[in-house]
Amino acid sequence: PRDEEVDGYRIVRGGHEYDFNLVVPFLFRRAVATDPPDVVLDDINKIPFYSPLFTTAPVLALVPHLMGTAVFHELNPLLATVLYGLELPVRRVYRRCHFEVISESTRDDLVARGYPADRITVVHCGIDRDVYRPEPGVPKGDTPTLVYVGRIKRYKSLGHALHALRLVRQRVPGCSLTIVGNGDAVPELKSLASRLGLDQAVRFTGYVSNAEKVRLLRQAHVAVNPSYREGWGLTNVEANACGTVCVAADSPGLRDSVLPGRTGLLYPYGDVPALAEQLVRLLTDAGLRARMEREALAWAARLTWEQCGAETLALLERVAGADARAAAVR
Repeated sequence: PRDEEVDGYRIVRGGHEYDFNLVVPFLFRRAVATDPPDVVLDDINKIPFYSPLFTTAPVLALVPHLMGTAVFHELNPLLATVLYGLELPVRRVYRRCHFEVISESTRDDLVARGYPADRITVVHCGIDRDVYRPEPGVPKGDTPTLVYVGRIKRYKSLGHALHALRLVRQRVPGCSLTIVGNGDAVPELKSLASRLGLDQAVRFTGYVSNAEKVRLLRQAHVAVNPSYREGWGLTNVEANACGTVCVAADSPGLRDSVLPGRTGLLYPYGDVPALAEQLVRLLTDAGLRARMEREALAWAARLTWEQCGAETLALLERVAGADARAAAVR
């Protein structure tokens, strides 16, 4: 249905993949015609909605991360230039808005772009601890195993992980990598794995059920995340919650979801030998890995959706209240 209520939420549907941003202003006006909002939560993800242009209500902009030049790592130059240009007016259009960001990296990026720091609040993502948890009494397998979970896109830089695996196997024979997820970079990664002689050492699962995802996270010795840029790195924390430590690039977002030396290890983005070294370090030092697994569980236990929701609600109330006070002064 185009308009329905589910669990107390009114849902208005319309548009398609390529025209949704153009349709939203009309859907919005129809939805609020008889019930004006106290505050608008605007998710800025890829192409912005630019809601301040079609509402007078206070806006809280939710920003996982702005793409910036990272879009050129993923798309052809023409399309990347278009998307890059569509993001440029954000600062001017949202200049009076408050921002909720999911990591310190995104906050620092916005401040560097000229956004006022006092209008930016960091609210970390949570995890479902009923789903992501270790299985008591079930140890890791005997064969050293790495796992990646996420979309398979070029900017995720999984080629670095394949090159690193080749180096790791010289010192940790039998080490394998399971890549969980799907995306348009799969064919080139399969080709690369073949050229590197890793056909038997790398498994591409495609999409899996949530239960299978959790099983793979639990059984892996180390989760790997070589991405160029993320908003946060939720899969790092999901791995931690399953009792698995991470090796991640020292990239925006990832450096916030990993506590270096405690829940995982970081390495300079793109430095394949350094990535391999960090992986070998964790795979060959069971004592270090066990200590970090305990800290990883404690870190993940602090990050809940209940806490995320409570902090977001408090921020929404503050933004709505600030606008009401400003209107009273006027």
